[in-house]
Amino acid sequence: MGQYESTCCPLCKNDSSEPTKYSEGALKIVRCQNCRLWYLSPRLTEDAMLEHYMKADYFEGGDSGYDSYAAQEESLRMTFRRLLGEMSKRGMCGGSVLDIGCGYGYFLQEAEGYFRQRYGTDYSAGALAQAKWFVDKVYQGGIDDVPEEEQFDCVVAFHVIEHVYDPTTFVNSLYRRLKPGGTMILAAPDMGSWWRPLMGLKWPSLKYPEHVVYYDNKTLKLLMETVPLESHQSMPYPHAFPLNLVFNKLRLPEFPEFGKRAVWMPATTVAIAAKKPLAEEVRVAA
Repeated sequence: MGQYESTCCPLCKNDSSEPTKYSEGALKIVRCQNCRLWYLSPRLTEDAMLEHYMKADYFEGGDSGYDSYAAQEESLRMTFRRLLGEMSKRGMCGGSVLDIGCGYGYFLQEAEGYFRQRYGTDYSAGALAQAKWFVDKVYQGGIDDVPEEEQFDCVVAFHVIEHVYDPTTFVNSLYRRLKPGGTMILAAPDMGSWWRPLMGLKWPSLKYPEHVVYYDNKTLKLLMETVPLESHQSMPYPHAFPLNLVFNKLRLPEFPEFGKRAVWMPATTVAIAAKKPLAEEVRVAA
């Protein structure tokens, strides 16, 4: 598939790690002896992985990525509707939102009644061709392809940070595009969930080679603390999945009659929100 590289801890940069039982071929998940982050080392090089994200079939049955993102549309929309309701209750909506890794734009379309302006990024030109119908503007690429002078009231990255090779630089880039007083929300598969020890090597979020970092509540908060955010809070993130997808991940027979029927799966995702401090002059005025 490409070239491999070894790395130090992506979060604290410590080069002391311990092996774990999780691996696939040359790809091995290790754990930092300092901050306790789980991460892939060796891993596929970032340039090689980016090539896969940009492939036309990444979202629909490629050799990495999704079996079918479109087949999950209704369950993803259910997930995003419930999440947006929670965000609204916590005063995180209104103004503009930037969705990093927006895929087909399902979150941004569901966010229409919650934000006045909606923007998204993705590496896949095919995904953006669909997302552009739901948003004010799309950017092909990642956060660094969004002009730094453009700032947003809310920046979200749902199930993206586990793909990011340099997460501290990534979060800093998000922070710079966040308006003072704005909200950042990160969500990732929960390495601390009871699903992982229960399912062992069959845990679906052990997704080689594209998941290069694995977070729990503690390490995701440590990552967000690398920038001067405040008012950190854990976010409930109930996730719906197509029932046949659940059967597939559990290595059980699928039943065509279930079609796109969805089921809520608890404790699959860890999510944390935090706010960018108001500028000093705004604080004084307040």
